[in-house]
Amino acid sequence: MTPHLDHIHPDATARVKILSESLPYIQEFAGRTVVIKYGGAAMKDSTLKDTVMRDIVLLACIGIRPVVVHGGGPEINTWLGKLGIEPQFKDGLRVTDAPTMDVVEMVLVGRVNKEIVAMINQAGGNAVGLCGKDGKLITARPSEKEGVGFVGEVNMIRPAIIDTLSSQDYIPVVSSVAADDAGQAYNINADTVAGEIAAALGAQKLILLTDTSGILKDYKDPSTLISELSISEARNLINEGIVAGGMIPKVECCVRSLAQGVRAAHIIDGRVPHALLLEILTDMGIGSMIKA
Repeated sequence: MTPHLDHIHPDATARVKILSESLPYIQEFAGRTVVIKYGGAAMKDSTLKDTVMRDIVLLACIGIRPVVVHGGGPEINTWLGKLGIEPQFKDGLRVTDAPTMDVVEMVLVGRVNKEIVAMINQAGGNAVGLCGKDGKLITARPSEKEGVGFVGEVNMIRPAIIDTLSSQDYIPVVSSVAADDAGQAYNINADTVAGEIAAALGAQKLILLTDTSGILKDYKDPSTLISELSISEARNLINEGIVAGGMIPKVECCVRSLAQGVRAAHIIDGRVPHALLLEILTDMGIGSMIKA
């Protein structure tokens, strides 16, 4: 005799179906490291913020090891304004003189980082805030570009502190400020930091949350999303000018991390609620995945 199921709400059935679909992904990625670059609208919109934090905690609860890397450009501009310092940019890089570097460090390490840590903890996770100086995680060197001040590049990653925290079920949250061997602080692009940390950890995935659908054949048309591509295809898109502007450094960062052993890199739309879960735990995915 077939049981009578009329009392079960269709939404409940759909949810259970999605949970069941996620099982192979949970089994595949349990115990693996996923590095998430948190930025864009997901960092500014309070509802999206809450959603991302809950999703990060959910990933940790199912055995995935999330590592969060963040910048915080808009917040830096706000505080520069309050202190009467005019933000300046050159070739897309923030010109970082000594007073600006003080503000960058204060905002990223002291304010943005601790806000993210607090939100993850409120959602039931165990987050620990770090910057590149902690545990000698990142050693910086000056950027090769002239006239940008204390803008840095990653010289070396020592991932021991992240490994230690992750192995004890803490969620490391890393701000993209680091120092050189002499102790001088540098502001490093957060995408670059995320890619280099993912490579140093041998991460399963690098995920960049952005304000675009992913890599598009026509940047004006979201329906031209390229959902999966290889390293060589990604390089060709840059050479052909299809990947242009602010997307170039993101794709280059993905390619570099893949060349150093990361299994897959994803560029996804952080404006979509639960973008992280859709990309990691469903058959569909929502962004662009570049595979090694």
